[in-house]
Amino acid sequence: MKGRGWLLVLGILFIAANLRSPLTSVGPLVGSIHDSLGISNTMAGSLTTIPLLAFAVFSTFAPRIAERFGMAPVLLVSLALLAVGIILRSLSGVGTLVTGTVLLGLSIAVCNVLLPGLIKEEFPKKVGIMTGSYSVSMNLCGAIASGISVPIAHTMGMGWSGALGCWGILTVVSLLLWLPQMRFHRKSVASREVEKEAKTVHLWRSNLAWKITLFMGLQSLLFYTIVSWFPEILRQRGFSADAAGWMVSLMQFAVLPVTFIVPIIAARMASQRTLAAISAGLFLLGIFGIASGNSTWTPLWFIMIGVGVGSSFSLAMMFFALRTQNTHEAAALSGMAQSIGYLLAAIGPTLFGLLHDVTHNWNVPLVMLEIASILLLLFGLGAGRNRYIHSNDSEKNSFTN
Repeated sequence: MKGRGWLLVLGILFIAANLRSPLTSVGPLVGSIHDSLGISNTMAGSLTTIPLLAFAVFSTFAPRIAERFGMAPVLLVSLALLAVGIILRSLSGVGTLVTGTVLLGLSIAVCNVLLPGLIKEEFPKKVGIMTGSYSVSMNLCGAIASGISVPIAHTMGMGWSGALGCWGILTVVSLLLWLPQMRFHRKSVASREVEKEAKTVHLWRSNLAWKITLFMGLQSLLFYTIVSWFPEILRQRGFSADAAGWMVSLMQFAVLPVTFIVPIIAARMASQRTLAAISAGLFLLGIFGIASGNSTWTPLWFIMIGVGVGSSFSLAMMFFALRTQNTHEAAALSGMAQSIGYLLAAIGPTLFGLLHDVTHNWNVPLVMLEIASILLLLFGLGAGRNRYIHSNDSEKNSFTN
């Protein structure tokens, strides 16, 4: 670990940088893609939904694949497939757009699931700091992607396909930085040990595991729906495409300090219920502000939503470590929560677009997000209790990181 410590940290941070930028770059370009390819609003919303469905389908398999082949090589292959997916998506056809989106969704799903377990395994005494650091990397690149997509497409004349395709450069750089980890490759957990532990952990029958899963899913539903559709809402209210994109970027810049600080705070708290309540409350206030239609306060609403996004996402990632007792449990809970959670999240952007198509206004879709925020509060209060996940979910007086 001494010889590869900083190299491992750098590799993790660059992998994290790829987990949102290929997705957040789509929202500001939805109008351009819609007009260029002649697709419906529902289909446009599915450009975010498709990766979420891929997350849902593949997340439960990622821990098993990593146990079989090792985390390092699986992450390397995932980065390679992500680069291919980004290139396919940028080829300006409906077929390649969908195919590339599916492929990048599968690749990001693997990285999403494995990183929390990798951090718990490699940095057991620094889970909060490492979770905060990789969350900042992920959200920083996501924020930049939202802000520069329209300028790349229009000002630089690369079109929406070029603006989406340029993120393949980051993926290739990340792949090269991760290559040295092959020298340290080892299987994370022996299959015999995994089978033994699997018998003692019944995640699918655990109330706590389901609360964490639904908390994960609802915060993802809110985030991906907001980055997919709020730029279009602002554009129809008179904002330019550039300004709308930068509002979402502002939201994600507001995420950055929160995603670093909240994991550190959460790791030191016996209960995270207060943090969960604050997260949901900020979503409620910010979405209500957007629904009010007062453009003067738009930056404030997006900042509030951004703080809610950062806090709730950080809590979801920390729950995988704080509510489990070993690497296997953390990876298994991560797989369950991200599989079911992203299946729930996948409903968001498409349902939001469908409700707009049916009602021809944004009021009903925004009410949907308010309801999701209330549910986030309820499940967050349950997930934030001081317990470990195991067969009977009994109360624990303390836990370690």
